[in-house]
Amino acid sequence: MQKYSVSICFSKSDNCYVASIPELKGCMAHGDTYIEAIKEIQDAMDLHIEMILELGHELPQPKLLA
Repeated sequence: MQKYSVSICFSKSDNCYVASIPELKGCMAHGDTYIEAIKEIQDAMDLHIEMILELGHELPQPKLLA
């Protein structure tokens, strides 16, 4: 399984935590709490990856930290 970067920020205007995976364009989720945002982005990532594979596309490589 690929391991991707997750970015989480608090949105004052939406009053929630917004999570995204930079390597998977458009893969975003939100939650009322930080933990909820983590759970939601995991589900979103799973669905996003499933869609990429069903379309026959290659998965983007994860960014690696040195």
